[in-house]
Amino acid sequence: MIGDVIYEALQLAGILAFALSGALVGVRRNLDILGVIVVGAATGTGGGILRDMLLGVHPPVSFLHWPNLAVAIAGSLVVFFVHPGLTRIRYFEVVFDAFGLGLFSANGAALAFSTGQTPITAVLVGTIAAIGGGVIRDVLVNTVPGVLTRELYAVSALAGAAIAVTVGAFGGGVIVGSLVGGAVAITLRLTSFARGWHLPRPKFAPEPVRGTPESPEPTPGSAGA
Repeated sequence: MIGDVIYEALQLAGILAFALSGALVGVRRNLDILGVIVVGAATGTGGGILRDMLLGVHPPVSFLHWPNLAVAIAGSLVVFFVHPGLTRIRYFEVVFDAFGLGLFSANGAALAFSTGQTPITAVLVGTIAAIGGGVIRDVLVNTVPGVLTRELYAVSALAGAAIAVTVGAFGGGVIVGSLVGGAVAITLRLTSFARGWHLPRPKFAPEPVRGTPESPEPTPGSAGA
């Protein structure tokens, strides 16, 4: 019973974190209230829907379990009405996105591994679940997906998923794997942002012009799970 409550809390925490980051992006893009809710809810539930589709869960849990969508919409509305205090601190977006990334990557991988998937498959499922919501968010606001440009974004998701699967392989269970793997992914993501760690880029590639579709957002959280 306690395990079910913890698992549900982890699920909702990941959805809320991603929904907040998505809604903040919507506010920055000056969307109306419906646009903010759509971007926030899609970011919050998108990764879980992709995870369920990969695992053969039809329809996806978020279509049946009302708290998932309710939490995503509620988080988006909170951002819409209190955003002046949040948008002044861009680091909020990074933190929310990092928590969503970590929780979704580890939980998705641990869940996939517990259903009998191979370790590699489980890691890939967790990674896709983690980056899926952020990709949907960035596509909706016409931005190059952050997974292709931001500091160790996919690497953090892969690390969290791999740790979660490793914990599961040693009998740790879904909850322990989600907590340990999520902590690793969140820490790596925030550290890479703070220190500006990037994967290698083309040495002689021309610098993109700020504001064009090819230029990365100035801050990983928005502008991230």
